[in-house]
Amino acid sequence: MKTVKSIFSLILLLIAFGATAQTKEQQEIIRDAELALEAFIDNNPNMADLFRNATGYVIFPNVGKGAYIVGGAAGNGVVYQNGKVIGMAKLRQLDIGLQLGGQAFRQAILFQTQAELDRFKQGNFELSSTVSAVALEEGKAKTIEFRDGIAVVTMPKAGAMIEVSVGGQKFEYESF
Repeated sequence: MKTVKSIFSLILLLIAFGATAQTKEQQEIIRDAELALEAFIDNNPNMADLFRNATGYVIFPNVGKGAYIVGGAAGNGVVYQNGKVIGMAKLRQLDIGLQLGGQAFRQAILFQTQAELDRFKQGNFELSSTVSAVALEEGKAKTIEFRDGIAVVTMPKAGAMIEVSVGGQKFEYESF
């Protein structure tokens, strides 16, 4: 009887582990997000405190954007709560206006309150064109402030983009 309980416990443990195990693609995105976190902090040392004190944050290590009048962007990211990975996120963006080019960038969204993080985790989170993102440039520190409990920071990686456009970003969240 004790052996049956042990086997049953082992099976439950394996099922639980399988349900929470990350795919190889997710592991790569998590690794890239950790490198992006380091890049944000290296570029602006004040960000270390922002990440440490935020209730949660999302890091999109590789966002690609392209446009010719109508533009779009997409990227996959990692969601953290109290510094620990809790899930994955997808970013989708659509813009229209005077724009031409393509670029790659990193993006971080920091949540100052549990309410804002919970709103993101509900899966229908959107950032409109009225939300301003702080664009960090190589070697130039900028002040980052929360607005309505959210701070958005981007860091260019490559490419060039000319744009005067309006649009917004939509996000999906998937917990582990």
